[in-house]
Amino acid sequence: MKTKKAALGRGLSAILESPETDITSKDISGNYVVGAIANIALEKIEINPFQPRNNFEKNSLIELADSIKEQGIIQPITVRKLGYDKYQLISGERRYRAAKIAGFKDIPAFIRVANDEQMLEMSLIENIHREDLNSIEIAISYQRLIEECKLTQEKLSERIGINRSTIANFLRLLKLPAEIQIAIRDNQITTGHARALINIDNVNTQLKILKDIIDKNLSVREVEQIVRHTTKPQKITKKHLHIPLPLKYEKIKENLNNQFNTPIELKRNNKGKGSIVIQFKTDEELEKILSIFEK
Repeated sequence: MKTKKAALGRGLSAILESPETDITSKDISGNYVVGAIANIALEKIEINPFQPRNNFEKNSLIELADSIKEQGIIQPITVRKLGYDKYQLISGERRYRAAKIAGFKDIPAFIRVANDEQMLEMSLIENIHREDLNSIEIAISYQRLIEECKLTQEKLSERIGINRSTIANFLRLLKLPAEIQIAIRDNQITTGHARALINIDNVNTQLKILKDIIDKNLSVREVEQIVRHTTKPQKITKKHLHIPLPLKYEKIKENLNNQFNTPIELKRNNKGKGSIVIQFKTDEELEKILSIFEK
């Protein structure tokens, strides 16, 4: 069950509340110049080119359109004014699209002014706080905020009110092979599965486990166990180096072999410690060896 996400981060709130983005502080001609809510014709609003999300589920839009027909648009969209009677969407593209499907001619909107960098930041932050985003879409939005808005992970954390470690975990997903990212996007695997796969360095192994997750419907815990087994370092047993016997001890060993007429093991380390092992195959051979000691 999805938990309700936090409200928009402090960064977006600050931008929306800033006088620099308020239409009332700018002298732009057009029908609507008051920084309140105005009904704007849908045909006069263009899609935001900075919209980080490009996948809108059709059935979900139809359901939203049906709701809009019944209850109207409760939450206005936000637009920026481009010129005379011309606007560009900042946030609320699902509502905008659903209103079109519902047959609406206009839509309530907050009118703002914003430069392109503010526009991008507002769109990305608003996008991050949607409840229906998958982990890859969130990670891409974080990455774009960092790269295109020149934010560090720490600054981004402050702007959106999310822990830096959480942001870092999302960004790590973008290092996974494309096949795994697509599987997350298409809800074939969960973020938990993906985070387990991150710990494997070999791409072929990652993709093999991905196939098993999908084919066998493996749980996250099962995948974590597989990953632990895969990444567990093999025990390296120390091999004792064979130190050759000095020549005089080799001769002693040879003499013992001849005397007892059976293989003899003579071991000796650098400190002079060692052992002599006399092998025998039958009781008769043992009796013979013991008789030699008794002489």
